[in-house]
Amino acid sequence: MMSIIRRTGTVAAAGTVLALAAACSGGSSDAGAVPGGGAQATSNADSDAIAALIEAQQPATDLPAGSTAAKIKEKGELTVGGVQTSALFSLLNPTTGKVEGFDAAMSQLLADYIIGEPNTKLVNVTSQTREALIQNGSVDVVFATYTITPERAEKISFAGPYYQDGLGIEVKKGTTGINTLADLNGKTVVTQSASTAPNKITEAAPDAKIQLFETNTEALQALQQGRADAYVIDQSILAGNAVTNDDVEVIGDKFTEDPYGIGLAKDDADFKKFVNTWLQAKIDDGTWARVWQATVGTEVPGDVPTPPTIG
Repeated sequence: MMSIIRRTGTVAAAGTVLALAAACSGGSSDAGAVPGGGAQATSNADSDAIAALIEAQQPATDLPAGSTAAKIKEKGELTVGGVQTSALFSLLNPTTGKVEGFDAAMSQLLADYIIGEPNTKLVNVTSQTREALIQNGSVDVVFATYTITPERAEKISFAGPYYQDGLGIEVKKGTTGINTLADLNGKTVVTQSASTAPNKITEAAPDAKIQLFETNTEALQALQQGRADAYVIDQSILAGNAVTNDDVEVIGDKFTEDPYGIGLAKDDADFKKFVNTWLQAKIDDGTWARVWQATVGTEVPGDVPTPPTIG
């Protein structure tokens, strides 16, 4: 198991650090494998374990006629807004051609619960396109390390939260003098536009020079190429970068507490209740923990984290 975090004097115990791959702050949706940085992008997800969880799940019965769930079952697939480049959460396996990771597995389980088969159609999203794709009906749900914020909740609804994460810092290996957000004063920092990170960076380090990129790939490449001193975004995303690129590392613990939600259409209260009820059942029967162990837990040491409280 590779180390993906450099511990500092302010780092919390291992039980807290494992939450780095949980899910929270920036809401970035293009995370993970990047060329030119180190290790080849691969997924270590236990696909057999995920398949067994899907096989064991009992699909929903008696879906109300005309409901969103019934319409999804009728079309035979769940259209999911997501990515193919987020190590640990949603990464394309070049060998199998399938997307693997925590988000991918949860979306497949939801599809199986509705349809009776784990049939998903992936529509690629970015931090800037998620709300629009939900609003115009291009996707049924979004699983994309999607942080719940009041501003986003004015445009769409969120089921969950289903994961908890926070902002972290990533640097090139060998970097010294950066341990906290305040240490970024006077530094060039990259992050993703439309994420929650820029405001948090400015609050903690008002003299930081912030450069915005649309995707994780672009931001990570800027860090790897020496055009930035640090990269700030969700620790789950940074952890995926460190898994697939051996020239970068995550510094210390997360600096915020932010929940990931499942993006849904704004005024569909029935479907939100349906998804939340399913999600609570997956937490209660141990499926959530087993998904973590088969995806994030293949790289992040420690016990399974406590799922966030739904609602």
